[in-house]
Amino acid sequence: MPIDKLLTPVKVGHLTLNNRLSMAPLTRSRASKPGDAPTELNATYYAQRATAGLIVTEATQISRQGQGYAWTPGIYTDEQEAGWKNVVDAVHAKGGKLSLQLWHVGRISNRLLQEDGQAPVSASAIQAATSKSFVVLPDGTPANEPCDTPRALETAELPGIVASYVAAATRAKRAGFDFVEIHSANGYLLHQFLATGTNQRTDQYGGGLENRARLLLEVLDAVVAVLGADHVGVRLSPAFPGHDIVDAESEPMSLYLASEFSKRNIAYLHIAEPDWVGGTPLSDTFRRGLRNQFSGTIITCGGYSAESAEARLDEGVADVIGFGRPYIANPDLVERFRQGAPLNTPDHTTFYGGAEQGYTDYPTLG
Repeated sequence: MPIDKLLTPVKVGHLTLNNRLSMAPLTRSRASKPGDAPTELNATYYAQRATAGLIVTEATQISRQGQGYAWTPGIYTDEQEAGWKNVVDAVHAKGGKLSLQLWHVGRISNRLLQEDGQAPVSASAIQAATSKSFVVLPDGTPANEPCDTPRALETAELPGIVASYVAAATRAKRAGFDFVEIHSANGYLLHQFLATGTNQRTDQYGGGLENRARLLLEVLDAVVAVLGADHVGVRLSPAFPGHDIVDAESEPMSLYLASEFSKRNIAYLHIAEPDWVGGTPLSDTFRRGLRNQFSGTIITCGGYSAESAEARLDEGVADVIGFGRPYIANPDLVERFRQGAPLNTPDHTTFYGGAEQGYTDYPTLG
């Protein structure tokens, strides 16, 4: 099957991308220790993959409070900002484009990662009972530990959460990122406010659909004020089955948000599909609904091959296709798709933590 459309340029916000492949955000747990800053190794890794139309970086915590896993990078210190600038410069030198994914994990955390051993925070004080947080124990041993029960954020604290996103976006702008992506998916803080099962609030941020969407839209408006709407994307994960997320209004919320995003003329909407993690596949009706509600670029991601990506583009319900694990093992994925070449197989044992092995040592064609 020809994959002509996947390899064609596409306009996204203020930029034209060279092709319609996006490198999906991939947590690799290789930031500096201590400091949680990107390193030269990270710059090499991203630069190797610069032929992607757009690289969406690994999720990057906007504050110490927003961290849920050891060794993930942040964007709230000068050292972290400088590390990310080095990554941006390396990717731009090879003609690539980058979006920094801004992350607050909310309740998907453990006291060992929080300042002074405080409890994590969330929309409501409901534990993610089956979820784990990757931590370093006091004796220095890495371990997956249960997520602690969070405390509910006070209404008066929410402007501070918004301010943390603004500060992170400001640092991303100084570092030279082409876009930022607000991570409102996969069971993390903003998703915890959106979902009916995790948001039991009685203030203006809880209850009806519009109230549950309020914090995300406040964050979005504040980030847009810093960067401009055509430099901003948002990630959603309708029907996401992980991190103990239960949501009786997942699809209505996604369609409502798509409409609100369209009113703001943001650059793109990034959909993390549920079926690659065991959820129910999105329906064609829902996909068409998103397309009808959102006038910008739609990126969709979740277990695609070159052929299924091309078919999705032909349907007209997406403009860019995200690839995750194929990009771990195939830094030259665009060229492999162009030639119809076989793909390297990713080494699952090296996904998280470590150094060059399984990170920057995968072979390219030739």
